[in-house]
Amino acid sequence: MNPQTPSLFHRRVRRTLYAAALALGMNAALAATAPVRSAGTLTFVDANTVVISDWRGGQLHAFTLPPVAPGVPAYFNLKNLSGAIAKTLHTTPEKLRFEDMAVRPGSELAYITLSVEGKTANATPTPALVTVDTAGKVGVVPLDRGQRTSVAIGNIPSPDKHLWRDTPMAAYTVTDMAYADGKLYVAGLSNASFASALRVFDFPFKGDAAVASIEMYHPVHNQLETRAPIRKMVIANLNGEPTLVAAFTCSPLVTIPLKDLKDGAHIAAKTIAEFGWGSAPVGMVSFDAGQGPMVLLTHSHKSADLMSVADIADASTKPGVTTPIKWPTEPRLGLNSIYVPISGVAHISNQDKDFLVTLRRNEASGAMELVSMRKGLFLRLSDFVNEYDFADFQYGPKDGWRDVHRMLRTDEGYADLAPPKP
Repeated sequence: MNPQTPSLFHRRVRRTLYAAALALGMNAALAATAPVRSAGTLTFVDANTVVISDWRGGQLHAFTLPPVAPGVPAYFNLKNLSGAIAKTLHTTPEKLRFEDMAVRPGSELAYITLSVEGKTANATPTPALVTVDTAGKVGVVPLDRGQRTSVAIGNIPSPDKHLWRDTPMAAYTVTDMAYADGKLYVAGLSNASFASALRVFDFPFKGDAAVASIEMYHPVHNQLETRAPIRKMVIANLNGEPTLVAAFTCSPLVTIPLKDLKDGAHIAAKTIAEFGWGSAPVGMVSFDAGQGPMVLLTHSHKSADLMSVADIADASTKPGVTTPIKWPTEPRLGLNSIYVPISGVAHISNQDKDFLVTLRRNEASGAMELVSMRKGLFLRLSDFVNEYDFADFQYGPKDGWRDVHRMLRTDEGYADLAPPKP
């Protein structure tokens, strides 16, 4: 035997093993059978695929959903969603912690992630994913079976780090997600010193994310910030450039071109607006209700801001906001928005071309509600009592609100109280 033959054979074996190890390394982040330990932020990649963040497991899970028939547009008027979900999950309403909500495209079905508290204070909550239709029927999506793939988020905050003493910093590993053109954009925290991170995953999942750290100027705090995460975001085409439009707590609005989001990059986001102090973004949706593309930003402690994409695009061509607000008398700077009377909502989603749907608490009962609003009007008439609501009120012959009130009362389940046609 040629004395070189064993050596050549061994080299070939080593090359084969090295290639296999490299392939395993490239896919080490993938974990299709990993258990789901928490169900947090969710987003739909398409009509049949939902991605759920799992901060306790340090993973993202993409579930392939069974097909459903197209939904018929109808209003959500569910006033005690907490009770209906608790009954379905065999628990009590006070044990439910609502994490996120989104409507499956084309289905008129709301998907809601929850944490269900255990019997003891120290028990780890159980994750759950439920569906709710406009009639109030609740379904459960099993998280432990069905077709799904998982990927490690990577570089999550250490479990021993907390915010406000009792909140794990890792709970903010994923604060929002958006999908576009084969990429899943994931905002949240990392374990780096510049903790505000944007992770970009190829989708379907192929391996580790490209991770960029984010810096932005905060006009309320009058400082550059690198730790606080993006809270809500959408992707919009600004001047021909796919761009992330994102909001932070307290409430600066920034833009980031998607082309800048490369692995290891440190991004200086452009601050184009400040919408006021003492509030946190809780929802951001984009839509076109017949007046061109719009972005709606909802807040935890104040009214919502409606902006045209054209105005956002114009603001993004300017130098940006670089000076502080005049606190407290002039809380706003930069891009102007349209006042929209939506407040007190926990989550908001596009329902279809005509409706938005919101998850909110009833102020009197504390029950979680799931209710729709018409795009363009942005309110529920039955939330208020005013002159029009009294039985002896008469609409004038030219009162333009008659038809609007008839439509909204019918939408909201009060067709018997709708004003008659003249």
